[in-house]
Amino acid sequence: MEQVIAHELLRIGAVFLRPEEPFTWASGIKSPIYCDNRLVLSDPAARKVVEAAIAETVQREYPGCRMLMGTATAGIAHAAIAASLLDLPMGYVRGSAKGHGRENRIEGRLEPGCPVVVVEDLISTGGSVIDVVEALREAGAEVLGIVSIFTYGIARGLQRLSDASVRNCSLCSLDTLVEVAALESYITPAQKEEILQFRNGL
Repeated sequence: MEQVIAHELLRIGAVFLRPEEPFTWASGIKSPIYCDNRLVLSDPAARKVVEAAIAETVQREYPGCRMLMGTATAGIAHAAIAASLLDLPMGYVRGSAKGHGRENRIEGRLEPGCPVVVVEDLISTGGSVIDVVEALREAGAEVLGIVSIFTYGIARGLQRLSDASVRNCSLCSLDTLVEVAALESYITPAQKEEILQFRNGL
């Protein structure tokens, strides 16, 4: 599955390589690679593969799940589509509470004790998704874990998830992505090693 997802992300141009002009991630890290999973939504073929994989991963890894919660904003659409495939309720968690109306941070009817799975598009250092998990726990949810489309596998992020007792299942890892990218001639073997060295140095 990882190789199929990697192929689709590369095919639709969701992966950008720019070592001479690094991207700035939300965490502030300067990176030679950027993965924009929002582009999955614009390609029906890739979307079908990715959403089916999210649904299958939830069923396989978290059979007790009773609700999907998307992260704002990138995880919302993926959670909604996967929830539809699974015939499960869905909601999402805002980055911060609304400043008007009911001032909700969590949108959707979340019952206390409900076993939920968080759907995230990408995990780098893990800070933002852990914040979502903590908000759900504070609201009384039982967070079974996370399903993410892609993870960079940064040691700091893995440690943060472990420290917060959060399990993450990613459809695709950076290691698989660069392996497929090199095999399909999107990048050279030297660029593959450069990207892995960058990740391993974080």
